[in-house]
Amino acid sequence: MQALKEVGFKKAFKFLIFSFFQFFYRILPLPQFRSWALLLAGAKIGQDSIIMDVRFFNWHHLGLSGLKVGQKCFIGDETLIDLYNRVILEDSVTIAQRVTILTHMNVGYKDHPLQKYFPATSLPVIIKSGSVIGACATILPGVTIGERSMVAAGAVVTEDVLAKTLVAGVPAKLIRLLK
Repeated sequence: MQALKEVGFKKAFKFLIFSFFQFFYRILPLPQFRSWALLLAGAKIGQDSIIMDVRFFNWHHLGLSGLKVGQKCFIGDETLIDLYNRVILEDSVTIAQRVTILTHMNVGYKDHPLQKYFPATSLPVIIKSGSVIGACATILPGVTIGERSMVAAGAVVTEDVLAKTLVAGVPAKLIRLLK
């Protein structure tokens, strides 16, 4: 009951609605059908973008209006996208399988003992045109990935990535400049 008290009835109801939507979204057999369903629910999806079996969570906060996918993007299977805040993918972005994009951090209930050290935060994630995110990478809240950059597989991106760079590691560090 504490969860219901903290989020309120309206968000709890939105959670229920989006849970039903997610069930139907996930059973759609083709990426084009998934894109159409997301468009109908308020997302902005550019032409020729492919959205595989992507999983969304926290839809009930900002909703699908917080998702913007540019033209000619690809989002791989089992990618997790947190829609607590905005997620913007510009044109020609490729996201490999099992990538996690987080837009918020919260340790738990408002009375959690660590809340004073780690207060709840929410920031958008922006991935600029022509960038590639490798398999199993994690992008943390507030990060902007610069144009034509590459995030290596398994990297954990904790801060902005400059344009035309390759980053890798945990936490992600500059490996080299790309021409």
